[in-house]
Amino acid sequence: MAGFRCIGCAREIDPAPGLYQCPFCSSNLEVICDYGSMDGKLVRSLIEKSGDFTARRYLPLLPIEADSPRPAVDVGWTPLYRAAGLGIEGLSIKDEGGNPSGSLKDRASFVALARAAGENADVVCCASTGNAASSLACLAAPMGMRTVVFVPESAPRAKVVQLLVYGAAVFAVRGTYDDAYDLSIEASKTFGWYCRNTGYNPFTREGKKTAAFEICEQLGWKSPDSVFVPVGDGNIISGVWKGFKDLHALGLIERLPALVACQASGSGAVYRAWKTGEKIAPFEGETVADSIKVTFPRDGDAALRAIHDSGGFAAAVDDGRILQSMGRMARNTGVFTEPSGAVTLAVFEEALERGLVREDDTVVLLATGSGLKDVESAITICGSPFTVEPALTDVKRLVSGGALERPDEN
Repeated sequence: MAGFRCIGCAREIDPAPGLYQCPFCSSNLEVICDYGSMDGKLVRSLIEKSGDFTARRYLPLLPIEADSPRPAVDVGWTPLYRAAGLGIEGLSIKDEGGNPSGSLKDRASFVALARAAGENADVVCCASTGNAASSLACLAAPMGMRTVVFVPESAPRAKVVQLLVYGAAVFAVRGTYDDAYDLSIEASKTFGWYCRNTGYNPFTREGKKTAAFEICEQLGWKSPDSVFVPVGDGNIISGVWKGFKDLHALGLIERLPALVACQASGSGAVYRAWKTGEKIAPFEGETVADSIKVTFPRDGDAALRAIHDSGGFAAAVDDGRILQSMGRMARNTGVFTEPSGAVTLAVFEEALERGLVREDDTVVLLATGSGLKDVESAITICGSPFTVEPALTDVKRLVSGGALERPDEN
């Protein structure tokens, strides 16, 4: 790590404990990694010989001190499943639901907590719609760190239960995610807590970039043509883009992919800014995809830059299409993702219909969280079980009436 670069004013800033945003313009910061003195072939050899199929595999490319305590749980190296039955031969799904807390957010918490430990923090906090908070609580608990989280009162019950099980102090805010976010920063400054907030903490992006590392390694150190990424705050897409750029700078991949920002129509601030060419502005709306339901994207500027610099695009789809894609992904690939993960399939299918994806493209969809995070949404699309007497008569009647037909076959 060579320092920080401001995403707003582009100034380069020396690292310092407790520094989260640019001291000149208050924009988010990006970690500068000095790869000029690194041998890409040597780095690849170290990675491949590590024998550690977790995020620790990429420690040579992460801003973590060698002697810093790190979360002991195994984050990362999630499967990349072929999904040719969903549109094109070269389609794959990166299933992040296999992380310890069930979402990609574990990658961000892995690096952020290592940095917190390096600063001797004993209390860490964040705001979240659920996934970032449960991730932080999950990884911090075995390290002996106390976790304080702020969630909107409307956060799905399954996610709140996760927080409580891991021993977090949970503050359910009577307001939106944005209200919880602002309150968490105020509290962290008041009490001196280490803040893991998405975008606000530059090291969250460093953790999320490991998803790009894995995608390329799993594809034989090749970049896909495009990657479809769920977008709420914008930190995942900016982190993934940084990962691809890091590998390209080291000569480990020959080209960069186009990134597609996938949003819900009811929470489309990034999509609107990309489409109009205007700055990120608050977007009031509702969506079933709670993990990407954000009024004002906290890493929106970096997200827009990732879309533009990669030659990608943004799109927004309605809740009906998201829920249909949730069921279709599960039935065709076995990947049960929450609505925010299924938005990538919904946008991909629309892009394929519009000719924005070629039949011979290599495409990766990021399924960012487990469907068990939001079973209520799943219930709305899968119906109820058949209730029968303990005799074969009812079973025969239901089978002959089409009970074995899948929902998408009717």
